[in-house]
Amino acid sequence: MSVSMANWLDQQALVRERRGLVRRPAPRGPADAVIDLASNDYLALSRDPRLAAAAADAAHEWGTGATASRLVAGTTSLHLELESALAALVGMESALAFSSGYLANLGVVTALGGPGTLVVADEQCHASIVDGCRLSRSRTETFAHNDADDAARLLAGRAEPRALIAVESIYSVGGDAAPLGRLLEIAVEHDAVLLVDEAHSLGVSGTGAFAGRGSIAGTALAGHPNVVVTATLSKSLGSQGGAVLGPARLREHLVNRSRTFIFDTALAPTSAAAALAALGILRDEPWRADRVRAHAAALVAGLAGFASVRPSAGAVQSVAMPSAESAAAAARVAGEAGIRVGCFRPPSVPDGVSRLRLTAHAGLAPPDIARAIAVLRDILEEAS
Repeated sequence: MSVSMANWLDQQALVRERRGLVRRPAPRGPADAVIDLASNDYLALSRDPRLAAAAADAAHEWGTGATASRLVAGTTSLHLELESALAALVGMESALAFSSGYLANLGVVTALGGPGTLVVADEQCHASIVDGCRLSRSRTETFAHNDADDAARLLAGRAEPRALIAVESIYSVGGDAAPLGRLLEIAVEHDAVLLVDEAHSLGVSGTGAFAGRGSIAGTALAGHPNVVVTATLSKSLGSQGGAVLGPARLREHLVNRSRTFIFDTALAPTSAAAALAALGILRDEPWRADRVRAHAAALVAGLAGFASVRPSAGAVQSVAMPSAESAAAAARVAGEAGIRVGCFRPPSVPDGVSRLRLTAHAGLAPPDIARAIAVLRDILEEAS
């Protein structure tokens, strides 16, 4: 490595150390004896034997990898079956699978973007949407978090012939919900496409017949020509991959124009099979989504009294901390007590506020929740 580059890397390391922003992957065992409030395995399906069996069968039938991009030799019947099942579950006309949720967002924003498209994005959108905006060559404006009127203001009088509004249905950091009904009205009024990232909603949101099907299914947004949905297979579905759902003409456009679809090796058949099995479980066992929300509510109730703890729309509970250092220290203390929690620090948090992130899931037991609350209350009292 060149001397100048090596010196710069050393300087960057010192800056991270000084700001309390050093990150190091912490390996976990296959069955850690901890109470997990950090993973996104909302429905507790990642270790479900039905998913493991589906993946194993697919490995024996199709091999462990897709072997090529989708347009060469990477498409299998599993991919098409998965896409059909996803579209039916959410209530959209079609779906297209990608190798990750990140690539799905990157792929759809860049394929719909360009000099003739204005992108108006919520200021707390996920990094994958932010990077898609950067790569799209679109003029991009951000609106105040969950402020639909601010989004409408940015769309008014635009010079571009096309427009895209980008939001998350449930935000990955704060856990709050977007005003989707109002945003759809604005999209129709301004002839814009509303892109909704369902990463933290699919498997969690929805009630009655639509329990667990996300924030779109069963609403006016499902199947609407102005609505595009992105989803991940790696959270509630316990697998790996992502998808874009929307009108059939959009799918055809992505197949021909989305670089993260065209030039990437296809989603592994094992992942497609596991996600397909998970969709069946999500549909047939709606109690899992109900349990996630009940556990999330129990965590909030147990931590009542701390100003930084507020109810969320999904499984994610965000707990603001005074500094990056205090957030890292709190996560470390919780880990030593057998409670694994998320620790989000800049630049991972769009508002610059370091926080603990607590994630409820269906696999928690009441004693787990009680133990986690006791440990976290002590930590938050010490930090306040």
